[in-house]
Amino acid sequence: MRRALFITGVRTPFAVSGTSLSSFRAVDLAKVALKGLIDKTAINASSISCIVMGNVIQDVNTANIAREAALMAGVPTRVPCHTVTMACISSNAATAHGASLIEAGRAALVIAGGVDIMSDAPIRYSKAVRQAMLASTRIKGGGILRYASLLRGLSFSDLTPETPTISEFSTGETMGHSADRLASRWGVTRPEQDAFALRSHENAAQAHANGHLRSDLVHIIPPPPSKKTQTNASSDDFKKNLLCDNGIKLGSTLAKLSSLKPSFVKPHGSVTAGNSSFLTDGASACLLASEKAAKEHGLTASSQIVDWVFTGSDPKEELLLGPAYAIAELLERNNLTHSDICVWELHEAFAGQVLANLNALDSDVFAKQRGPSASKFGRIPMNQINVWGGSLALGHPFGATGTRLLTMASNRLKVEAEGHGFAVLAACAAGGQGHAMLIRGIPLNASPGPRHVNV
Repeated sequence: MRRALFITGVRTPFAVSGTSLSSFRAVDLAKVALKGLIDKTAINASSISCIVMGNVIQDVNTANIAREAALMAGVPTRVPCHTVTMACISSNAATAHGASLIEAGRAALVIAGGVDIMSDAPIRYSKAVRQAMLASTRIKGGGILRYASLLRGLSFSDLTPETPTISEFSTGETMGHSADRLASRWGVTRPEQDAFALRSHENAAQAHANGHLRSDLVHIIPPPPSKKTQTNASSDDFKKNLLCDNGIKLGSTLAKLSSLKPSFVKPHGSVTAGNSSFLTDGASACLLASEKAAKEHGLTASSQIVDWVFTGSDPKEELLLGPAYAIAELLERNNLTHSDICVWELHEAFAGQVLANLNALDSDVFAKQRGPSASKFGRIPMNQINVWGGSLALGHPFGATGTRLLTMASNRLKVEAEGHGFAVLAACAAGGQGHAMLIRGIPLNASPGPRHVNV
């Protein structure tokens, strides 16, 4: 079995939507990530087998955003590119697909990544108005009265623009409401959620201060300053904001977090803006390679992708419980336990969601839900989870988070375990889906291990 190696990853700074990256398009950020990765690895772009990117909030003008961004980044036209979407685990799906191609011998070098920009989410009108607009393109002659006739039967509400919904299509429930119920179900309190959120911000701030995240960030050239930019901030301030993750709250305290009102009504009422991830703009990319290609191109692998799983569960009652299902299945497949893992990177959609999954994994009740022969997974040590910060502080550009998790997990193995040991990254996604991936560190001058692991 050929082995897929993770070489390195990059990302743009992740920015709160409506702030420093709001003047860019998603395709612009994706281009920056791709160009930054190619420059960082010094690979010849013509040697890339394919590019796969995840994207959730799609612009019809750049539907295959991977292709458009690659062309803008100077990738040769002969390199095929495609875009995948799997909600919040879109770039996880892109990475898994790239690794599959390498393992099957159908690719040697693959770039995987993702992008989303909530500052530029597409806004449309009701179906009735859209149909009238399309009909107007077929009118030839007849003057303004013929155009006016298309408005007959439309109400004022029809003319109200529709922004992208954040509720589940299948249930109509918002993800935050589901997180609130999930936290209550698995015994996660409001103080525990606020403390976990504060921990994320403190860890992210410390990781930036220690330089752990610096090598992953790619420089963004700011657009020409507008009058608004010149009025509200100096040019130097604007450029500085393009070089950092601006969602980290350095001055946050438990007192401030506990003072925030719940986002949803009782009976639960523990999810707030302070313990939830925020709408984010950003892009990410990583390079995967076969062993042969890595040697031919002089690339040093950071880790080996060992295995991965994707799961589905009830989108109403278990919308955000996918990580627990995926983690348990992944490690059982590889005959590992939580004590065999030294690095954990878990997507933080909500503090309550992460803590609920951890409680479920340590529950006999959840074990029975998984099947009659399943056993309790156990408690994952908190000091191994997201010690460089997570989505609550760094942000969550839907299509880009998965690659950020993989890059951070691999980098943490190098720093915290000198390249030894295993790491697991996991995430939940809309529709009741989950993902988990197992990677193995590669110490300097060591060769990768087997595809699947038996200990």
